[in-house]
This record gives sequence, C-alpha cells and structure tokens, in this order.
Amino acid sequence: MRLIAFLDRVVPALLMAAGVTLLTVGLLSYAAPVEGEGRATTTSSLAADPPASAPPVASAPPVSPAPATASPSGAPTPLPTVPSGAATPAATPSAAPIVSPSARPVAVVTRVVIPSERVDLPVISRLERVPGQGPDRYPPCDVALFHDAFAQPSEEGATYIYAHAQAGMFLPLLEASLRRDGESLLGALVEVYTDDDKRYLYEIERVKRHALDFSLALDVPAGERRLVLQTSEGPLGTVPKLQLAARFISETAASRGEAQPRPQPRPCYGG
Repeated sequence: MRLIAFLDRVVPALLMAAGVTLLTVGLLSYAAPVEGEGRATTTSSLAADPPASAPPVASAPPVSPAPATASPSGAPTPLPTVPSGAATPAATPSAAPIVSPSARPVAVVTRVVIPSERVDLPVISRLERVPGQGPDRYPPCDVALFHDAFAQPSEEGATYIYAHAQAGMFLPLLEASLRRDGESLLGALVEVYTDDDKRYLYEIERVKRHALDFSLALDVPAGERRLVLQTSEGPLGTVPKLQLAARFISETAASRGEAQPRPQPRPCYGG
C-alpha cells in the first residue's frame, strides 16, 4: 500500500517534469466577466497532451474559462489511480461472500459545501461520461469533479476537486480571490462528503492565484491529508488557475441524504 501511495504521488510529479502538466485537467469556464481579470500571455509551462479531437475554437491545448459562454480547449490524459484491492469472496455457512475491510474500495467524493461562499455542489468523477459534454472530457456544469489521479478524503495526500467559475458553481471562489488576494477565504470551512456517508471537514489555509502546476497538491507531508480546490481565472487562453489548499480537521458520520445528493450534470460545451 505504501508503494502504491508513493507511485500515486510521484507519477504526477514526473509528468509535470516532462512537460505534461495536469493542472489543465478541467476545461473550465466562467459565465460572467469579473473585474480585475487579465489574460495569460504564455502557455509554455502548461502544455497538455494533444487532445484526441481538437475543439473547433481552440488553437492551443491550455484550459481556460470564457465570459458569457464556456470555451473549450484540450485536456490531458489522466493518470489512473491504482486500485487498493479487490474483494475476495469466502465461503461461509450461509454461502454469502464476505469482504475484508482492507479489500473494500475506497469511498469517493460525492459533495462539496463551502457555507461562507454559498457553494454546494454534487461531485462526480472526471471519468464519468455525460451525454453531449463535448470532446476531451470537457467538464459538465452544475457539478464539481474530483481528479482520479489524487487521493480520496480517507487517504493520505491531496483530494483534488475542481469546477467551472460560473454562477452556482465555483464563481464565488474566483470573485473572493480578487479581493485582497482572497484574504476573506482564509479560515473558511469546507465540507466534503463521500459515498460511504462520511463528512470530512477542512479549513482553507492558503489561496494560490495564477497557479501553473500541481505543487500545492503534491507537496503534502507524509501522513497528512489536504483538500485542493481549483477553478479558472479568465477567458480562453488564460492558463493560470486559482487553487485553494485546505487542511484536514475531522471526519464524522453523515446521513445518506447529506452525503449522496443526486448529481444532475449539464453539458455546457461551447455555450
């Protein structure tokens, strides 16, 4: 298990060193212009794998948001996570299979809530297909996504969640980051729920504007857990992203209704 955890942490770093930066996992956009934003002038350090099918309006692979409409661009091929184990049936007098606790699959994120910013979104895997979502896993709207190359809340390392900077999604985070470099976000509590009916509480401790890599998610001390939230900072061609790092505080039980909202992802590729 330690070797798996080591590989999960080191492989993304090696990809970044090779120039395949995973920061552009989200083809994110925002719906309304925000005062004070600017366009990026370079994309050299955020090159992604060439998309299998290049979006018609994007000439370069970096991910970026667009005012008023969602603007597509390329996305890299994700790193698959290594399964923690497979269930092994065992004979019992009742002939019912049993699974040891260590063999159960890791619970995944289902919901993210930031009460102070009025953010409350179902969360789905970035690998989940949504009809009409567009090429290159263009992120749907009305949900957030977790990146499968990183950890889940019950595991050591970083849990990585991202969403469009649009109304009803992560736009409040972008807007807050533009005021005194996001000072109001520091200390804000974040609730993350998982599909085994657990609630994980985090506290935002760092606001990183204009991020160009995954270092905030990779530089997690051994034995610690961290939450990283990402959204976009500008229109098509804007490479840097907004990232927030939150420290783990506690884990508690949650009700089924709290932990398992019904996601209704809406395709928003190109508009």
